[in-house]
Amino acid sequence: MQAALAKLPKPLASVLFHLRPSTTSAATATATAVDPSHLLRVSTILYQQQDSSDSRLHAALRSCPCRLTPEFFLRVCNNFPLSWRPVHRFYQFTLTLPDFPHSSLTLNKLADVVSKSRNVALFWEVLQDMARRRLANEKTFRIALKTLAQVRELKKCVGFFHLMNENGWGYRVETLNMVVECLCRDRLVEEAKYVVFQLKDVVRPDGVTYGWLIRGFCDVDDLIEASKVWNLMVDEGLEPEVWAFEAMMERFFKSNRYDEAMKIFGMMRMRMLDRLGVSTYRLVISWMCERGRVTEAYMVFEEMLKRGFETDTSTVGSLVYALLVRGRVGEAYKIVEGIERPDIHVYHGLIKGLLKLKRASEATDVFREMIRRGCEPIMHTYIMLLQGHLGKQGRKGPDTLANFDSIFVGGLVKAGKSLEATKYVERTLNRGLEVPRFDYNRFLHYYSSEDGILMFEEANKRLREAGMIDLADILERYGEKMATRERRRNRAAESCEELNEGE
Repeated sequence: MQAALAKLPKPLASVLFHLRPSTTSAATATATAVDPSHLLRVSTILYQQQDSSDSRLHAALRSCPCRLTPEFFLRVCNNFPLSWRPVHRFYQFTLTLPDFPHSSLTLNKLADVVSKSRNVALFWEVLQDMARRRLANEKTFRIALKTLAQVRELKKCVGFFHLMNENGWGYRVETLNMVVECLCRDRLVEEAKYVVFQLKDVVRPDGVTYGWLIRGFCDVDDLIEASKVWNLMVDEGLEPEVWAFEAMMERFFKSNRYDEAMKIFGMMRMRMLDRLGVSTYRLVISWMCERGRVTEAYMVFEEMLKRGFETDTSTVGSLVYALLVRGRVGEAYKIVEGIERPDIHVYHGLIKGLLKLKRASEATDVFREMIRRGCEPIMHTYIMLLQGHLGKQGRKGPDTLANFDSIFVGGLVKAGKSLEATKYVERTLNRGLEVPRFDYNRFLHYYSSEDGILMFEEANKRLREAGMIDLADILERYGEKMATRERRRNRAAESCEELNEGE
């Protein structure tokens, strides 16, 4: 295989480099019934002869001793994700085979590749062919409308609905809602609005349709258009969905229009209290805490509990942090003690609040308790604690045992990161002009390896000698986690090697 690739021209060899069978390709080939060598040969022919005549290309493809199946067609498409010509030429070849079974799956894959190449004329031909053969489905609608909307072919967006209606797929509001949701999630809300209003005579939009338009305009920070759609929906006698209210409230909060957001929440309480769920309360409480309205947030939290909702840990974490920031430590601990099984959100709120109060030792005690109760810390946990103990700029003290400047720079040099070490030293020397900020995320990333395990063990010993027990415990725990991860990776690598040797 290496010799065959070496004989190819360099551009072609680089394009087809990723097509070589991997060491585990035998097991994959057995599961998918596709021979990697045949796949490589067909892909090479399609690439080299994509501009050849049909007769020459088809003759070369017929000379391959491979069994063409829908799975084989999909694998070929995966090898050319952004190049429409080889895939389309291969599709034309499969049409000459009387027993090749094309389906919605294969044609959707073809349409997806053509759509990414932005060949609109060919893409429209493929859509027409799928509609005539009645192989289009909901995924076809998503691919078609998203692609046409991105290239601003709005008339074709509407035309695709008419095309599908002529070929047995009638006008349905469910299909329209699916398309509008897809477009709004991709921030194509103006195009979605155009489609909705152009099809209004044949498909009457409902509350879900308008709700997605409202949410889409809120996502692009266009409250004026969102309000217009809202008023139009109300004029038509439609009731907005709860998530539409939430989208409007969140955008008002983010736009620093707190009073208007609370008016919407008050209206929801009066008109649809039975439909309010945890998501609404979470949104309101988190933003109340953000604005410092802790008493009001606590009242809303109690209302949520009285209505029988289970305690939402994300909401509790926000509330605990807000109470701690304002010095109400007892109330914060009382809320945490009332939770049977606190998770990472609650502990993060507690740790973050205690660090804000400059109580790093107490935050470390929470860290130990969280581990004892089986809640595994994440990277953000370690970064918060390191910043709380050492400051955002890192410790710059004269004690070499706990001087993270020397630890970090020495570790970078040992890891072969000389350029990064030089840049950090330059920033450190120019303290008067530029305040260096210690990058704890990069620090932990660089030492998340076998060498890092030894470094954390050594740092743990030195920190304990310097009397910095809390910091030693944090780094020791992180080192244990990295050791476990390395052993898990090594076991996986060894099992793969044993599998390959067995084959």
